[in-house]
Amino acid sequence: MTDKAFTTIGEDRPSRWLITCDHATNRVPDWVGGGDLGIAPEDMGRHIAYDVGAAGLTRALAERLDAPAILSDFSRLVIDPNRGEDDPTLLMRLYDGTIIPANRHADAAERQRRIERLYRPYHDAYEALAARRPDTAICAMHSFTPQLRGRAPRPWEVAILYPWDDDRLAKPMVEACRQMGWITGDNQPYSGKLQGDSVDRHSLQMNRPHLLIELRNDLIADPAGQQLWADRLAPVIQRVLAESGL
Repeated sequence: MTDKAFTTIGEDRPSRWLITCDHATNRVPDWVGGGDLGIAPEDMGRHIAYDVGAAGLTRALAERLDAPAILSDFSRLVIDPNRGEDDPTLLMRLYDGTIIPANRHADAAERQRRIERLYRPYHDAYEALAARRPDTAICAMHSFTPQLRGRAPRPWEVAILYPWDDDRLAKPMVEACRQMGWITGDNQPYSGKLQGDSVDRHSLQMNRPHLLIELRNDLIADPAGQQLWADRLAPVIQRVLAESGL
């Protein structure tokens, strides 16, 4: 049996850019807990299950850049494609105050089953798209919640995350976003350095130029916001890459 682990669009588009969305959906395959992780529907609608608004933004941005895109088709709570295979947070049992019953007693065999049926097919397809041309640049799209439970509100509209050892596009992108008047996080609300994550695997290890962009999810929760921010981001992204000489 094959699983629907990902969706690709615009595979033949000519842009250098590949737009990716690791946390595109909150779908739970029916072979995991009968399609139910055992948490409330309102929790499945939160950032803990997927990046709210990121899929629509990814599709709109890919269209404007005439670029291909790949989007995951399983919840990050089933298995997180933006983690290394040996990362302890690959399969979350507790996230932002919510216990995940279907994961609480998941053993090594269950973890491996999810890796083989979802995680690896996604990354295989991701790498195949990235390898379609030698000068691919990757733009990873994510969203973040305006406030974690019990924490201070997050003021940023846009966040640019990056590892300290490759800020070639990130630093100019931070400056470009601030010049646009957007409240921009520079490696905030968290760092972009995570060994084994998607950027590390497909960008850093392959020496591909990359951006990791996060939008505050209340700004892109509906199609109008997604289209607006795609319109805003596309020319800035293009300019930063062109001016980098990479």
